[in-house]
Amino acid sequence: MFKLAHISDVHLGPLPDLSLRELASKRITGFVNWHRNRRKHMVGDTLSVLMDAVEAANPDHLAVTGDLVNLASSREIEAVRLWLQEEGKPDRISVIPGNHDAYVPGAYEKSVKAWYPYMRGDRGPEAWNEDFHCFPYLRVRGQVAIIGCSTAVATPPFAASGYFGRRQARETVNLLRAAGEAGLFRVVMIHHPPIRGATSMHKRMIGIRRFGAVISSGGAELVLHGHTHLNTVYQLRGQIRPVPVIGIASASQGPGGHKPPAGFNLFSIDGGPGNWRCERQRFEIAPEGGGVNLAQTDMF
Repeated sequence: MFKLAHISDVHLGPLPDLSLRELASKRITGFVNWHRNRRKHMVGDTLSVLMDAVEAANPDHLAVTGDLVNLASSREIEAVRLWLQEEGKPDRISVIPGNHDAYVPGAYEKSVKAWYPYMRGDRGPEAWNEDFHCFPYLRVRGQVAIIGCSTAVATPPFAASGYFGRRQARETVNLLRAAGEAGLFRVVMIHHPPIRGATSMHKRMIGIRRFGAVISSGGAELVLHGHTHLNTVYQLRGQIRPVPVIGIASASQGPGGHKPPAGFNLFSIDGGPGNWRCERQRFEIAPEGGGVNLAQTDMF
């Protein structure tokens, strides 16, 4: 049995001091939003409590589906690099970027370069280079194939959309088909929900139809996403049966806000091709914030 934990939207805090030059961009809107709204519910020890619970669950691997920073400043990107090192070795944690990790032009490249060991496919180059297309990447862990995709792009103020393009679609199909032929349980990581209506227009994923075609053509057993800060279960058409599409609340969201409190998914994967069994346990921060409780169990 393979145990896969899933968190998303870490939004590692607190927000560091930013220079006037850094704020002279889209960051000013995010800076105001942080101090007016997010700071109230995304500070304290919520993330630490959650990660302690993840560690106690003893998963074989951890999937992190984007938005590790807030405004993608250099200090935040470095803080996340150090946080990832504290949480585990690169071969035990798979990361993809979200829209906040590409908040302004140039931030995407800085984030991917800093966190590359956690985004490096099994056959990827040892060191990141600017001419290398990091996504999609493939990691094989036990009986599970983890395919990391990216929808992270810099957007104008008041927009948080993502993009899934043709090149990435072609390469993802090829990875999925190869993993299927190898008899592996295929997990696709993507930040934006690949479902129409799952979020508002200015936060949507451009390329939803393209991604859906990738899943139905290449085949997959599970899709994990973040972005909405909600606990959701959707489906996409698969080759044989519907493919579950699972979202999770922000890993830093404290209790008492208008969004669900922080949580993580724990998937227990067993069986084999044509007879896969996947149990999902969803855990969330307790209302008093002192621990983590089992909130939901289901089978896919």
